[in-house]
Amino acid sequence: MNDKRRRWVLSWLALGMAIALGLAGVGRAVAQEPVTELRGIWLTNIDSEVLFSSRNVVGGLQRLHRLNFNTLYPTVWNGGYTQYPSPTALATFGVEQDPYPGFAGRDMLGEMVVEGHRQGMAVIPWFEFGLMMPAESELVAQHPDWVTAKSDGDPIWMEGGRIPRVWLSPSHPEVQDFIVNLVTETVRRYRVDGIQLDDHFGIPVAYGYDPIMIALYQADHDGAAPPDDIRDAEWVRWRANEVTQLMRRLVQEVKAINPDCVISLSPNPRLFSYMEYLQDWGTWERRGLIDELIVQIYRRDLERFEFEIDRADVQVAKEFLPVSIGILAGLKDNITDMSLINEQVEAVRDRGYAGVAFFFYETLGNRDSLFRGLFPTPARRPNLVYQGF
Repeated sequence: MNDKRRRWVLSWLALGMAIALGLAGVGRAVAQEPVTELRGIWLTNIDSEVLFSSRNVVGGLQRLHRLNFNTLYPTVWNGGYTQYPSPTALATFGVEQDPYPGFAGRDMLGEMVVEGHRQGMAVIPWFEFGLMMPAESELVAQHPDWVTAKSDGDPIWMEGGRIPRVWLSPSHPEVQDFIVNLVTETVRRYRVDGIQLDDHFGIPVAYGYDPIMIALYQADHDGAAPPDDIRDAEWVRWRANEVTQLMRRLVQEVKAINPDCVISLSPNPRLFSYMEYLQDWGTWERRGLIDELIVQIYRRDLERFEFEIDRADVQVAKEFLPVSIGILAGLKDNITDMSLINEQVEAVRDRGYAGVAFFFYETLGNRDSLFRGLFPTPARRPNLVYQGF
């Protein structure tokens, strides 16, 4: 073989090896992407249009399918209204469905279930408001005794310092019936894959001084009144237990209808949830009341984000159930930079969490190619095994 032909053969061999190595590298990159991963997204009726027409729902879900999302969390209880036709709401305060024109003549949740399943995604309705209510809502006007209060009798809580809200007493029997009936009707009437509660399924630590809770506390304490110190350890524990009892009843009744219905919770970090909102999700987890946990870690810097996902209580929880991390894709006028989102998703994967969920749909913006880079191939949802009580 002459020198010219020899050089030609060696060049082609080198090129072939380079191509092979390149393909192997691509293969490794694909293999590193989880084949089982929660890829969720919250869909809201605030600062977003996606729920306000059948066309928007279909188009939005087709888009999410193309981006390889696999789980939808559409709001169904927000602003004191249901976003679907609710017999419970109609019987309780006379309004069957959110009066916003975008919901008129439609069953948004029914559309979401049909189209979501058609696109191969799980549909888990999100009861966003939980025990919180607008202060001037129809429900509060008709059932003022359902509302809990601070020690001075004031029921008003200013959300963001400007929006007046109130909180329903978790101990009031009629409140319990209403909340349980509201959630269970969606499980009975729709082919939902689960239900989701969030950080509003509790009450702020300053509250709990309503007549029902006071009477129950006195019955448990030989007639002694609750302490004025809202952070008294025993008083915090007692009220948190009241919320836990409501959660236990709700889970039992949901599971009686459909044992496979996923109980999803998207709370704040554990200590904050307990100390500020009397939501003891650590106990809920240990008692098997949660099938899926998505901890909201809405942080604008990577260091703080990693600090939160490295906390021992969150790390321990993922040994017992699928734990995912809620990531802030942005707010109406403050979109999160994509480089930070990439870093946060990578940090979640590096630590072996079950996946991520983004708040919220509208803040995906015009970044489809970038989000597709996060999820280049489809992935299954994690298997969820109910632990029992």
